Amino acid sequence: MTGMTSTARPLLNRRLAEFGTTIFAEMSALALKTGSINLGQGFPDTDGPEEIREAAVRALRDGRGNQYPPGPGVPELRTAIAAHQERRYGLSYDPDAEVLVTAGATEAIAAALLALVEPGDEVIAFEPYYDSYAACIAMAGGTRVPVTLRPHEGSFRLDLDELRAAVTDRTRLLLINTPHNPTGTVLTREELAAIAELAVERDLLVITDEVYEHLVFDAAEHIPLVTFPGMRERTVSIGSAGKTFSFTGWKVGWVTATAPLVTAVRSAKQFLTYVASGPFQYAVAEALALPDSYFDAFRADMLAKRDVLATGLAEAGFEVFRPAGTYFITTDIRPLGPELSQNGDGFAFCRALPELAGVVAIPNAVFYDHREEGAPFVRFAFCKKVGVLEEAVDRLKKLAG
Repeated sequence: MTGMTSTARPLLNRRLAEFGTTIFAEMSALALKTGSINLGQGFPDTDGPEEIREAAVRALRDGRGNQYPPGPGVPELRTAIAAHQERRYGLSYDPDAEVLVTAGATEAIAAALLALVEPGDEVIAFEPYYDSYAACIAMAGGTRVPVTLRPHEGSFRLDLDELRAAVTDRTRLLLINTPHNPTGTVLTREELAAIAELAVERDLLVITDEVYEHLVFDAAEHIPLVTFPGMRERTVSIGSAGKTFSFTGWKVGWVTATAPLVTAVRSAKQFLTYVASGPFQYAVAEALALPDSYFDAFRADMLAKRDVLATGLAEAGFEVFRPAGTYFITTDIRPLGPELSQNGDGFAFCRALPELAGVVAIPNAVFYDHREEGAPFVRFAFCKKVGVLEEAVDRLKKLAG
């Protein structure tokens, strides 16, 4: 019986039992198998600025970051993060006490939840939500309480009354994501003010996932929740270099918050990766100091790509929710008809789409606790070369005959 385990209990921790192989792995494998264009996973197909890549090479050659960097992050990057927050939003943070560098925003989310949530605490998150939220809340022993964003006049909107009703005496924390993945919703000043008032009134902690802060379009504006009255002492803000500079493999994220909050998050983070991404931290420090023209050009490029894909999806027969932020487009597949849309079943549709059109997307239902709410919605990523998007659009138009 060598190699067999003898236990009545499942091997996987029960808190993680509902989280199997991610849909991203399944769909990426399907893309490879069928030779499809992969618009499922959200990573760019081109690298970011050449001078930033060279900054990483220079750091490697100079021996900066090849050994363990300081636990909170290299001083140059912490200073650059604080300067970025000051320049963009007028927020003042002490780089030595109020900034923490993490292995991407995903680790920042995990460390913050593990640090701040205890078994029995309720965590409110907007659904659909980034898939790691649910897993991290579970690992912390918390209970997730979803508040559903619903379609309204061409975008997904928050019902503030529903949010208020979701808060109980057990609520510890609000997990806010704006610009919002996967819907592309950007919360308005009025919505953020109401959330801030609620957090203060009910004495709640808040984690804000702002990784798409530089990808807002049209009339939308990214306003950090921490800028509202009473939020400075209760908010953990999370940012990322991957989404802004198109180096997702470098895994450089960060937390900004008051010193007590950063100390709490660092206490958990030090036992996750301890440190990571040494030479890349120096490169990201230079990236954050790029002139506004870089961020403007980056946003304009993504806006043009959004419009190529959004227009093509509409012509192919989808209902398109044109995003105000991020690099994802959510669509409703039901207008394609019962047969093509697999009766409005996003999972079945996404599994059939590679054969139908040679394109891979992600079913939004994986981002919901209330699966039926997300059933007919499918997400496409547009952070790809324009030629790739145009080819995908040509293929998808076959759906319209």
